[in-house]
Amino acid sequence: MSRFQNGTNGYTNGHHDQEGSARHEEGYGDGSSVGIGRQNRVGGYGSFHSNGVVEESDHQQNPNANDLTPESDPSAPHWRRRPGRWDREWSDSGRSREAPGLGTNESHRYGDGPGGRQIEDVVQYIQDKWNFMTKEDCVPVHVTLQLMDHSSLGRGNDYYDFQDTNKRLQKAMKAIVNEHHQGFNSSIGTFHKIQSSIQSSQIRVRTLRESLLHAKSNLLVTKPELKGLAATSQNYEDMLQVIGQIEKIQLLPEQLDAKISEKHFLSAVDVLEDALRLIRRSNLENIGALADLQIYFSNQETSLTDILVEELHDHLYLKSPYCQDRWKSFASKTVELIESGLDAPSRTRPIYRFLGNLDTSTLMIDNASQNPESDSFEYIHMLIESLNKMGRLEVAVERMENRLPMELFAIVDKTNHEVDSRHPAYLRTQNKDSSNKLSLDLDNSGRTDILHDLLWTLYSKFEAIAEGHRAVHAVVVGILQREGLRQSSRMLGGFKELWKLYQSEIRSLLHDYLATDGNQVYRSGQIAVGSANVFQRTPRDKSKRVFKLEQIDAANTGIANEQQELDKILQSSVPGLVSKSQGKSGVDKTNRNLNHDNTAIGHKLLVEPSVFNISLLLPPSLSFLQSLREIVPPDSDIAISTLTSFLDDFLINVFYPQFEETVTELCTQSFMELDAFQEDSRWSDYARNPIFKGASTIFSLVKVFCEMFDTIPQDQTFTQLIITQLVAYYDKCCQWYKALVTHTQVDGALRLKTAAAFIGNSDIQNIVKTLWETKDSNREDLRRKEVELLVAKTNETPLEPFDIISDRRSVVSLCLLYTSMQWLASRLSQLRHIIPDKAVSASQASGKSRQSSRWTLLGANKMQDDERPVQLPMTRDSAIAFDGVVSSFRDLAMTGLLTLHVDIRCGIIHMISRTFNAFYQLEQPANEPDPSVMSLNADLLSFDDNVVHYLPSDEHSFIITGIGLLIDYILVADASKISVMNQNGCGRMQLNILVLQQNLKSIEEDASLVRSAQFFELFAEGADAIVKRAKETGGKDLGLSLEELKEVVELCHSEGLRSTQRDVAMQAKRTLNDHLLQLSESMWNS
Repeated sequence: MSRFQNGTNGYTNGHHDQEGSARHEEGYGDGSSVGIGRQNRVGGYGSFHSNGVVEESDHQQNPNANDLTPESDPSAPHWRRRPGRWDREWSDSGRSREAPGLGTNESHRYGDGPGGRQIEDVVQYIQDKWNFMTKEDCVPVHVTLQLMDHSSLGRGNDYYDFQDTNKRLQKAMKAIVNEHHQGFNSSIGTFHKIQSSIQSSQIRVRTLRESLLHAKSNLLVTKPELKGLAATSQNYEDMLQVIGQIEKIQLLPEQLDAKISEKHFLSAVDVLEDALRLIRRSNLENIGALADLQIYFSNQETSLTDILVEELHDHLYLKSPYCQDRWKSFASKTVELIESGLDAPSRTRPIYRFLGNLDTSTLMIDNASQNPESDSFEYIHMLIESLNKMGRLEVAVERMENRLPMELFAIVDKTNHEVDSRHPAYLRTQNKDSSNKLSLDLDNSGRTDILHDLLWTLYSKFEAIAEGHRAVHAVVVGILQREGLRQSSRMLGGFKELWKLYQSEIRSLLHDYLATDGNQVYRSGQIAVGSANVFQRTPRDKSKRVFKLEQIDAANTGIANEQQELDKILQSSVPGLVSKSQGKSGVDKTNRNLNHDNTAIGHKLLVEPSVFNISLLLPPSLSFLQSLREIVPPDSDIAISTLTSFLDDFLINVFYPQFEETVTELCTQSFMELDAFQEDSRWSDYARNPIFKGASTIFSLVKVFCEMFDTIPQDQTFTQLIITQLVAYYDKCCQWYKALVTHTQVDGALRLKTAAAFIGNSDIQNIVKTLWETKDSNREDLRRKEVELLVAKTNETPLEPFDIISDRRSVVSLCLLYTSMQWLASRLSQLRHIIPDKAVSASQASGKSRQSSRWTLLGANKMQDDERPVQLPMTRDSAIAFDGVVSSFRDLAMTGLLTLHVDIRCGIIHMISRTFNAFYQLEQPANEPDPSVMSLNADLLSFDDNVVHYLPSDEHSFIITGIGLLIDYILVADASKISVMNQNGCGRMQLNILVLQQNLKSIEEDASLVRSAQFFELFAEGADAIVKRAKETGGKDLGLSLEELKEVVELCHSEGLRSTQRDVAMQAKRTLNDHLLQLSESMWNS
């Protein structure tokens, strides 16, 4: 700062006499009196102020000095002034009131008036043009000589600028004086007051000096009695101090109790430390009256530590009512997830705000104006700071670590009982009376709500507890850093121990609700099935108390007085804990009652263990572990990437073996039950046609397993296991089919029934399968071939009754076999999902597939999408095996359908053959058809009803169409099996054909027995008429072939040929030969 800015007078030697100031004050208000009384010193040091005085005096001596110009003074040719230079430079410097070197505050240091602005402009200009004169090393004489030098090395050209600057400076100073003359006037009076005060002070100092000299002279005189008085005074002073300290100590217990009751523990620790520091002073140690207080404060030190630790555990383990907003129950959590769309950021939780605002570099200050428990994490911070201030932080950390297993067990057990009380028992016991374990495993309507409630609630509490331990960890780390202590694992290992216990609890929960080994009865008081009878006397549980002390007479005055005295003792010795112990007594007793049977066997199971629970257990577990990733302290020894490694071990060592065993057991049970191959009563819920109960069950199992695969790491072992069970079910269905189509011979050997045996024949199988696959007009030719081949095969090996699958149960079973296998194959095809080759190669490159399980949360803890298609993941190799199983199911279904198709035809052939074996040489006309025909009609109607009910329309049409063709063909082709027939017998046969025709109309609309009817009509006309018509028309209008006409002619002579009279038989034989010869000639000629 220049001398103009700091208010100096401008002399380079710093000289400024008071007389000049006095002269300036005396000349206040008169600009012409600035230089009065001052003598000009030759070669003296000047300043802008002094130069201004000189110049003004020169101006008075030479009034025309200002009019001097280069033109009017030729004698000074070098004093040339460039016109407008000063005005331009002055106006440029005045454009800004603030110079670059001046701050905002300095630009107004001379005032806001005109004088202040003028002097600011002058100072700014001086700094711009004459700044070198403001330096400490400036020599005025040297500057003066430069101003007088008009050469190129001098500054003679700036002389007029120097004069103008000096004038304007004087003018600005006059303006300042005019603006502040009132302040100057008042300062004069103030100066006189100060001067008088100084004079009075000098007088008092002189008086005090005289008094001190007098006191010194008095003290030099020896007085022995003063020494005793001084000692006595000192003793009295010490006694007063002790009494004051005692009075202060007596007030501290009340203050301490008040602070503890209000839970302002930082202030309570300060009070306790002050009390202990006071009472342990050497001057108070031997005072017997303070012995009780010494014992009291010593006990309070221990009691306060216990209180702080208990309060810390109350907030760590959510026992305090102020912690209820730190966790969410299942119902409220579900609503919150739905409303927030599952996308609420986790960083908005209170723990992250606490960690972001945590400052442990300074000691925490207790705020007495608010409830310390309103913010749970700040309360934890205060408790730890209080323990550290007492020097008990290490003790508190050790107690926390020791109590951690017990506290977590209590949390799990309490949550278990809360969930148990919220859900009625019938939701879990509705299937207890059923011995079918399969239905119990598949029905999860009750256990879903129970397990969701248990796990989401429990993991929410676990997360809140982890947040509390994270807060403790952060505060302890901050305290250790603040105090420069080493961060040991003993002080910071609490979170790692918490994580180990979390692993143990999660592993225990998963094992309890997944593993089905051992006793299946629910643990912890689960009522067995046999003891569900309310009228049955049950033995008393001796582990429960018969009575409680709370049941005694509370109105008893003696007991009431004892209780009051006990409360007073507790309140006086351990303040702050009496109310808490009373409040917790009920909870502790309740917990003891709840936990009395869980101390050795773990927690109570709310639902029956099952591997199907994995889809309910894993999502909340993984969600909790995902949340725990953000809570784990970064400086802990826990590797974030290994948080789910223990789940891999659990799956490999526990779940995988249990899953394989359960899948095998359930699948085996599904097709080993008595009703496995019976019609499912709820088939309409799954399929369009009735199916086996075992088929629907096996597919439900496969579907549930596929749904479980979405919640666990994919492993092709699971897919192979499912394929293996499907193969086992296929083998069981094949065995069951063989049992249907097999009969035992007399010698005990097993033999396939004719229809099944024909299906094994390549010729018949090919024709029938081609007939099923062909949809054009060629089907009629195929049907004729089929009929001819079947009749030929049955003629080679006559059919027996046991060769026919005639009973309704077997027909229905074959129908169900077809629909079940087709339905199962179709549903299994929908589950087919091939994993991309990249995923397969990556899995193979990672080593063991099970060891490389990776846990991922789809959609960041999103709930499972019910609309997502269920799929069975498989590789290309697995897909080949899977497709083979599906194809096998379809082949078995086709085998059952073809067996039905052939069996009904074999039955017709067998029944028609029985009809031909009847007696047709009747003495009188028949009024009823043959019994075998009636039986055949009944069988056809029953068969058709079953097929219509159990098979689709295409399959029904495939089986039924062609029956009329078969009957018509066999009635003609096998008519030779009739041994003898007369006209009455022919009438009975025609009645049989008529009855069959009418019955076939209700089964096959296009069925017609024209040829068979024509055959027996020719028989009724007689052999002569047949030969005559053959001669006339060549046999074209007869509708039969030559061989068939010969059979009719032979049948016409059958009665004569079988006659007992020899001549009649011989005559009939000659006539037959004659008719056959004529018939042959007529047919050949045509």
